[in-house]
Amino acid sequence: MDLDFSDAELHRYSRHILLAEVGATGQARLRAARVLVVGAGGLGSPLALYLAAAGVGTIGLIDHDRLELSNLQRQIAHTTARIGANKVDSAAEAITAINPDVRVEAHIRRLDRAAAEELIPRYDLVCDGTDNFPTRFLLGDACHLLGRPLVSAAVLRFEGQLSVFRSHLGDPHPCQRCLHPAPPPPGLVPSCSEAGVLGAVTGVMGTLQATEALKLILGIGDPLDGRLLLWDALDARMRTVRLKRDPDCALCGPRATIHDLGGHA
Repeated sequence: MDLDFSDAELHRYSRHILLAEVGATGQARLRAARVLVVGAGGLGSPLALYLAAAGVGTIGLIDHDRLELSNLQRQIAHTTARIGANKVDSAAEAITAINPDVRVEAHIRRLDRAAAEELIPRYDLVCDGTDNFPTRFLLGDACHLLGRPLVSAAVLRFEGQLSVFRSHLGDPHPCQRCLHPAPPPPGLVPSCSEAGVLGAVTGVMGTLQATEALKLILGIGDPLDGRLLLWDALDARMRTVRLKRDPDCALCGPRATIHDLGGHA
């Protein structure tokens, strides 16, 4: 591992290096890490910015949307001047402004089966900042089958949830389908565009996502693996619930029926 830091790097990351749990070795791990952020919106914005500020060496961004005025209430990587731009390009500009040493790999495309199979193996871990169930389930399946950790968050109205899935490591690690075996019927769970969301809630959950990703890269602390964190902003209350591996899970159980990504996009 390359521990050769420039004077500028030592100064930039000095508060990290002072931490015994991080130090120069941990900072070198961050510099060598490759993280894929799926979605450059409300969750992906703070997530990507904090990964960049921390010195994660390569950040992949995938999103097919363009920036709209209504996004700016929560998607803090973007600016009014960049309305109409691709969100990936806008977020990449913000990342580079914070830390020009970070390499941004821009993927202006929808995360479908082909993109998942092509991109996920290139990265050490994946962070899910999407807002729809088909993509979430595709990501969960892909990360299990392709052997990558998944840091997943979701928000709606005044609430958020967060977990880490490393089911590719085997028992006792659950997968995302152990929590939700199948997507809900269309229309049952409203989207943020239908039900609304307090902008700062996405900021909190995206920052927590970044924290979990950094812990995984550094190999420190107790990741939210096998636990689901639930946050109610109105009550200022957080709680965690245990997640167990489902012996009948279609993805990670002993009688799994999902063995590839065909038909799960």
